[in-house]
Amino acid sequence: MKKNPLTLLIGGLLLLVFLALQLCFQVRNTEVAVVTTLGKYSRSETTPGLYFKLPLGIQKVQKFDQRLQTFERKYEQQYTRDKKSPILSVFVGWRVTDPRRFLEALGGDAIRAEQGLENVVRDAKNSVIGRHDFSELISPDPAKVKFDEIEKEMQDTMSPTALSAYGIKIEFVGIKELGLPEALTAKVFDRMRTEREKLVKKYTAEGTSRATEIRSEADRKRTELIAKAEFDAQKILSGAEKEATQSYQVLQQDPDFAVFLLSLRSLESSLKERTTLILDDQTPPFSLLKGDRVGNLPGVRATEHK
Repeated sequence: MKKNPLTLLIGGLLLLVFLALQLCFQVRNTEVAVVTTLGKYSRSETTPGLYFKLPLGIQKVQKFDQRLQTFERKYEQQYTRDKKSPILSVFVGWRVTDPRRFLEALGGDAIRAEQGLENVVRDAKNSVIGRHDFSELISPDPAKVKFDEIEKEMQDTMSPTALSAYGIKIEFVGIKELGLPEALTAKVFDRMRTEREKLVKKYTAEGTSRATEIRSEADRKRTELIAKAEFDAQKILSGAEKEATQSYQVLQQDPDFAVFLLSLRSLESSLKERTTLILDDQTPPFSLLKGDRVGNLPGVRATEHK
């Protein structure tokens, strides 16, 4: 019987595929794998790539999802260092980093992993919350709240146990929700109201102190400005008196001529605007307007011509 070359080729390809499936396995970048030989642990493969194994069931491969998983712990009442009892809900992010431990402790089952994590999370949460006061969870002053520190402490407490017991690495821990029992709510509100009143008194005292400082500074500047103004006024007054004394000394050299100049200045000032005056023509200094006698002015002597 003549064999068809195409049939032989297809048969060869199928044989190669079968051998490849028996001898090789692939690890994707989202997986880790454990190889067992006759049911006993042989090696772990955590790097993506193509690997070889013994065929015919001598070596078996079990793969686990290495992507980040989330687990949420249900509401539970905790006791703080100051004997308060808030209700907390915590969530955890984890992934498989030790596939051998994960297989031996949990059989590679994610549901069993979360059941094991539940005890780890509960113990860590009780331990960490018990070392902190209630005011570090709820406070009107944001600076007193220590959520980040508390979450980091929980992660540090959980990580060694989760890794050594289950081959799981804790990537992050967070407080999802925080509640208060009804009996504690009224006390919390009263304490918050008291703290707010303390803050109001503090800010009022600071404002009053600052206002006093501003007033004192304003009074000081006002006193300085008044003193400077009085000094400048006295200086100007002294200068004016000095100039007046000098002018008076000049006028004393010829009193008649000084009176004449003062009369002209008074006349000029009176006639700057349109003005109607009804006066005696002998009234100084308007007697100058007649132009016939200068001697009518007080202190001015007319020169006689011979």
